[in-house]
Amino acid sequence: MSNFYVTTPIYYVNARPHLGHAYTTIVADTLKRFYALLGYDARMLTGTDEHGDKIVKAATKENKTPKEFVDGISNEFAALWNDLKIDYDKFIRTTDEKHKKSVQTLLQRIYDKGDIYYGEYGGHYCFGCERFYTEKELEDGLCPQHKTKPEYISEKNYFFKMSKYQEWLKQYILDNPDFIRPERYRNEVLAILEGNVLEDLCISRPKSRLEWGIELPFDNNYVCYVWFDALANYISALGWGNSGDLSDFDKYWPAEHLVAKDILKPHGIFWPTMLKAADLPVYRHLNVHGYWLVKDTKMSKSLGNVVDPRFASEHFGLDAFRYFLLRDMHFGSDASYSEEALISRINSDLANDLGNLFSRVLSMNGKYFAKEIPAVGEILPDDEQIFASVENAARNYIQLFKEVRFSQALEGLWEPIRLMNKYVDSQAPWTLYKENKLERLATVLRVLLENMYKIAVLLYPVMPESSKKMQVQLGKEFRMHAKLIDDLLSCKIHLRTGGMISETSNLFPRFEKPAEDKEKTEKKQSSNKGAKQNNTKSNEEKTDNSCIEFADFQKLDLRVGTIIAAEQHPDADKLLRFDVDLGEEKPRQIISGIAEFFNPAELVGKKVVVVANLPPRKLRGLVSHGMILTAEKDEHLSLLTSVAPNGSKIS
Repeated sequence: MSNFYVTTPIYYVNARPHLGHAYTTIVADTLKRFYALLGYDARMLTGTDEHGDKIVKAATKENKTPKEFVDGISNEFAALWNDLKIDYDKFIRTTDEKHKKSVQTLLQRIYDKGDIYYGEYGGHYCFGCERFYTEKELEDGLCPQHKTKPEYISEKNYFFKMSKYQEWLKQYILDNPDFIRPERYRNEVLAILEGNVLEDLCISRPKSRLEWGIELPFDNNYVCYVWFDALANYISALGWGNSGDLSDFDKYWPAEHLVAKDILKPHGIFWPTMLKAADLPVYRHLNVHGYWLVKDTKMSKSLGNVVDPRFASEHFGLDAFRYFLLRDMHFGSDASYSEEALISRINSDLANDLGNLFSRVLSMNGKYFAKEIPAVGEILPDDEQIFASVENAARNYIQLFKEVRFSQALEGLWEPIRLMNKYVDSQAPWTLYKENKLERLATVLRVLLENMYKIAVLLYPVMPESSKKMQVQLGKEFRMHAKLIDDLLSCKIHLRTGGMISETSNLFPRFEKPAEDKEKTEKKQSSNKGAKQNNTKSNEEKTDNSCIEFADFQKLDLRVGTIIAAEQHPDADKLLRFDVDLGEEKPRQIISGIAEFFNPAELVGKKVVVVANLPPRKLRGLVSHGMILTAEKDEHLSLLTSVAPNGSKIS
């Protein structure tokens, strides 16, 4: 069995966790689950970084000791990961005694090699970054990260000969093109190595200025620089340098490493040169993601735009939240977060595409085969197209996941999902049933069920709980095993003929837009209505519309029908597309502007009343052949329903 080890940056505890922290951690969790799905022995590490100047200042502000302060914030991170059901194997803290020992072992090894020396240094120190900057690195005399003027400090300290490893690191990156990915960040690191001669790194702070840190093993008057301390956690967590047992280190290192772009330099330059100096293998890949923006602005506590991941996951559902984060950020680029974007993604991809597919197929199977998995008959070209589409998407999905291109992987996987929804329409199971073509009907539904199962399994890393529910609905208990993906790709049939499956499915409910947006819309509608009324005579001035002639009522052709398919209009958020069985030769397509009030998946199988003699009308590219009647009260819509047989006339 192959091994896989994924690490997050350990999060600095001068502030509470937010969406950016959650995203990185969810990505790590997703990767661990993905490699476990492939049959790997997969592990995940996360944790908190707890030393340095900023911690002392933050603790003092809250009238706490540094240890009391870091305990509180670290617990908040751990609690959030538990709430988000992060499947980590170890949560490390840099205040752990084993970690401290590992850091001191690493320092001593590099010191004994002659790559740490004592000297005097004067430089521009940013307390926010807790590091010295050279004149070249400053931007208009300011820290490039915090846009504040650093303080010039001159003091004696210990230095790591980072400059010694510049050419080695440059060549290593050139020889391993995917070492840092995406490519833009590889190029950024190469530009640093090309454009600047690396300076040696100050790795100590005198205790006279800072006591909160790990003591240097060769000089107890100094503590270790916070970055040197923090970066060592990825190997200290595996037991390196703090125990005699190196079995976990030998088994799992090197790691697949995740960071945000603002800490590219420490992780892309400091850490690999430190490992090289200690004669240790470097990490497998450094995977760098962008920022989550709110209205095109980086999240900031001072701006009041920090997103609480706990609220989002609780309100919209954890799996839906995970899906949005992985789907909407192209890994490496910045992405915009808003409730509107989240709702739109949930409604279009999960409720309309995936949820509607499960709802309508399970409903039809329950109706036509009493919830039993039907036998497969002759496979026709249309059926083969579905199998081929899912297999191709699955192989691309796996490859793209390995390249941390999650958005593209999910986009590709949705192609066969949408194709299967079209396949339902083209094969028309309701017609096959009416025409007593039961063998063909069985094959169509079996093709759908088998490929829905494959989709459900593939989605496990992204939406673990929903994946399990989908599999249970298809009569399969989720079970991880080494050959799972190989079997999935090599075999067409996985479900047991005659096995029982669910009759209904409601996996992903639709969401309305945020209240403030709805209010804006209502105000606009009210304004438009008022303007219209001002330009026309009132209804009372024109005529009394309270009564109509009986002959006018007789013109309406009102019929009972069953909704056999319902989905979001592909080009309009407010419209739903229905297939309604009115007892005619084929179902009618009806377009209705009721998306705000109903989840399409919940409408399949409903008996409704339809105005059947309206002239055809094109709505956003689709032709509607009738109107589904609803009743309105207190701004709530209800369907007009009937128990009469399909095609019955209402008179």
